[in-house]
Amino acid sequence: MTTTELPVLKPKDFASDQDVRWCPGCGDYAILTQVRKVCAALGARREKTVFVSGIGCSSRFPYYMNTYGFHSIHGRAPAIATGIKAANPELDVWVITGDGDGLSIGGNHLLHTLRRNLNINVLLFNNRIYGLTKGQYSPTSEEGKKTRSSPMGSIDMPLLPLSIALAAEASFVARSVDVSKNLGDVLRRAAEHRGTAFVEIYQDCNIFNHKAFEYATDKATREDATLWLEHGKPMLFGKERDKGIWLDRCGKPKVVELGHGVEEEELLIHDEHDEAKAFMLSRMMHPHFPEPMGVFYQIQDFCYEQLLEQQITDAVERNGQGDLQKLLYTGDCYEVKEQAPTHALHE
Repeated sequence: MTTTELPVLKPKDFASDQDVRWCPGCGDYAILTQVRKVCAALGARREKTVFVSGIGCSSRFPYYMNTYGFHSIHGRAPAIATGIKAANPELDVWVITGDGDGLSIGGNHLLHTLRRNLNINVLLFNNRIYGLTKGQYSPTSEEGKKTRSSPMGSIDMPLLPLSIALAAEASFVARSVDVSKNLGDVLRRAAEHRGTAFVEIYQDCNIFNHKAFEYATDKATREDATLWLEHGKPMLFGKERDKGIWLDRCGKPKVVELGHGVEEEELLIHDEHDEAKAFMLSRMMHPHFPEPMGVFYQIQDFCYEQLLEQQITDAVERNGQGDLQKLLYTGDCYEVKEQAPTHALHE
């Protein structure tokens, strides 16, 4: 190996020396495994990779990656990641957050990160519960959810993370499940996307909200309860691939069985570049619809850090290199001099 060649890293090379301390059976283990695999598959360099988290069970993630990491404060991971990427655009930056961390106290930071379109990846672990603080209902908990903080059932309308991401003008929006064989594909596409990639991952909290997504993981139900999206292909699902999504005369999606008045060529075709269609898909929820999985939406646009660097370049070309001392003394200013000791004034 020459001095210019870099070693090929394997998934195990992205594992840190820290003991992974999630509850046995937690869905975070599966996500961690897939992220390490994707980093290796894409040839990521540990010295150029940063994982940023907020507060929550998922926020332990940076400790378990043999890369740079930043365990920040509650809800502020997107803001920290923005600063990191703006200061050093060459870094690969991942944000790890949860439904509580990212959509409650961190909602404002998440929205503005998505609309700015930094070239980063945002993974939102959604278990529809506050796990770290022992089982309170979260912004994504379903109506009627009985928890320690809602003993009579939650009366809040749950937030839909993908709808929020699309409304905030995210340039890549996707969803998968912690134990899905397709999670790796979704994460790979997110990492390859130039711009803010937002991925919602359904994650099982086997202590406080076990089997919340069993319909999407159990072999007996998952084929009928989920819809894998493929660009340019009809929206087919079911064990026998005999069901699909069709638009009625009012433009509303309907679940239909093929051969009962609707044929495959009449089904809705998935278009990753159609924002309106992606938003409609983000509203399709189990049990009324099969829940869509995969890439909902993706477009290419200028990244925030590119535009920021261009502004700096233009400013330097127009005004020259800055002078900090000159800036400090520009305009009205006061100079405070050291006053002589009082006793010296009387001498």
